[in-house]
Parts: sequence; structure tokens; C-alpha cells
Amino acid sequence: MKNTALTHIHKALGAKMVPFTGYNMPVQYEGVTSEHLAVRNSIGVFDVSHMGEFHLKGRNALALIQKVTSNDASKLYIGRIQYSCMPNADGGIVDDLLVYRLADDEYMLVVNASNMQKDWDWISQHNDLDVKMINSSDEMSLLAIQGPNAAKAMQSLTKVDLENMKYYTFEVGTFAGLDNIIISATGYTGSGGFEIYMKNDQAEAIWKAVFKAGAAYDIKPCGLAARDTLRLEMGFCLYGNDIDDTTSPIEAGLGWITKFTKDFVNSEELKAQKENGVSRKLVGFEMQERAIPRHDYPIVDEKGNNIGRVTSGTMSPSLEKGIGMGYVTKEFSKSETEIFIQIRKKTKIAKVVKLPFYKG
Repeated sequence: MKNTALTHIHKALGAKMVPFTGYNMPVQYEGVTSEHLAVRNSIGVFDVSHMGEFHLKGRNALALIQKVTSNDASKLYIGRIQYSCMPNADGGIVDDLLVYRLADDEYMLVVNASNMQKDWDWISQHNDLDVKMINSSDEMSLLAIQGPNAAKAMQSLTKVDLENMKYYTFEVGTFAGLDNIIISATGYTGSGGFEIYMKNDQAEAIWKAVFKAGAAYDIKPCGLAARDTLRLEMGFCLYGNDIDDTTSPIEAGLGWITKFTKDFVNSEELKAQKENGVSRKLVGFEMQERAIPRHDYPIVDEKGNNIGRVTSGTMSPSLEKGIGMGYVTKEFSKSETEIFIQIRKKTKIAKVVKLPFYKG
């Protein structure tokens, strides 16, 4: 089991630690609801150092990224970030990821911890372009500082203008007195904030500085459980739940990151899906009675016929009702459609809704 550079701090703070994708990670500190609401209302900090970072360098770096990802990375300028996915050859998804353009011929790919080796092998397999690939994952730490007060609270730590940083842009600068820190206006919560990339030996100093700067805003450390409820309220896909090797980006509602202005792995099949339609779609739904949907619960119609399955579900701390996402057959995918979630031997009414659940 790997530790992050901050594991000893999480333990000292009394975090409940769990094994997650090969890492010893904090799942919660005070509790999921209080951590969730800290991010929605003020500021919370996640150690997400388990995420993977690959650096791709060379004059063909963009060409390789264009080949393996679905979005159009040629639109990136230095300081810009893009959400994308890597389709596999069978209509599914290898992983979803962020693409950072660091320099003219240098990019950073941020991938899911659970897929790190798989992603590395997949990109390597397609690298017939002499692109230099560096797996920096074990040398880097990553903090997600999230919430509406993140910019105000952290401004004392940097000269980078945090308030005016545009979503999905980044700057490399000094943060908490340390140089060459990537300050990225991204996150997985829907409440704004930043992700800070640093070397492992800088992580503890930055963690301490962040909590000192955020003390006046009642800053809280947050675990993976709150990260999951926050992302679900926004309808953000989680790899392994809502998307995987068997789900296409078109089925998953990720057509907006699937650009057919270029050729990429399996682009012809995905283009045909977009033009001809798909037989199932990923939808969001809200429970209409007191119940909590969970991963893999069957979704049925009024007569009890199976029409799909739940991929993610929880009791929403912000909305105080059960919410979920799941794949259903096309005819049940329209907003306001009534569906039923099978919870053990009972069926509970739910309604398909437009995402996100949380409107802020």
C-alpha cells in the first residue's frame, strides 16, 4: 500500500484511512456531510496525490495526444487545460483525463489512479512518433482546494491573480513561498477553487500554509467520500462507475468532448453512434420517495421490466434527497420520465432530471 507525502498528517488529524487504488487514503475526517457542506459554503481541501501525471514531450507530442484522445487538443494554448477521454478500440473508454499544455512541445496528462498503468501502456502502444514519455506520478503531490472562498483565502500565498483566473486555465508560479508550483483553476466539486501540483517534498509545507491562510474561513480537510458526493451532485462521471471499458462517450453524454474534426482511436465507430443514435443513455435521476440508490441497483419500468442499472447513487447532502446516475434504454432517457429503482425487494419511484442536480 502506497502512502502520499501527507499520509502522516491525515492520521494525526484522526482521518479514517482506507485502501484506495493501491494508496492509503483518507475517506473522511469529521464526517461526509460536514466536509461536503464546507466545500459548498466556504472551503475544503482534498489530498488527491494518488492521481497520475504523465509528461509528453517532443515535436510530435500533440500528434500523439490527438491520436489517443477524443477532444481536440490543437485548441489548447500554453496555460489552458482540456477535459478529454481516451476511447478504446471496442467502443468503450480507457480513461477520462485532463490535458495541460505546459509549453510549445510539452503536455501533462492527469489520469485516474486506478488506471495509471493501463493508461501508460495504452499511450505507449500508440507512441510510434518518438514522443518522450515521463511518468511523474510518484514524484508529484496534488491538493484540491475547493469552495467559493478558495480564491480569497489563498490569495495571500501567491501573486497569481486567483480571483480572475478563468476556469480550466493554469499558471506556474510561486505559492506559499515555493517556486514552480502549478496553480490550476480546476476541480471535481462544482464549487470552484484550485488544484495545486507540487513535488512531494513541498507538500507538507504547502498543506500547512494552506490551512493557516484558510483559518479565518473555517477551512476543513476533506476525504474521498465527500469528493464523491460533491462530484455526483454535479453529474460528473466517475471512472469505474459511470464510464468504463464498455461504455462509449456518446452513451455517457460526453459527445461534447468527442470531436470528429480529426481522426482518433475508434473515431469512425463513435461518429456512427453520434449520427445514428445509441440504444442506452446515462441519465441523472432524483428519488421521489425516501430512498438511497446505490451502484448496480436495477432500474425497472412500471411493470418491473429491467431497463438499466444505477452506476452512482447517494443521499445528497445539499439537496437532502436521494440522487443517482445510471444507464437506461433510450425511451426512458427523457427528462421528467418516471423510472423505478429496485432496492432489495422493493421498487422506489424516481424521476429523470437534467444535470447537474446541484445548481449552486
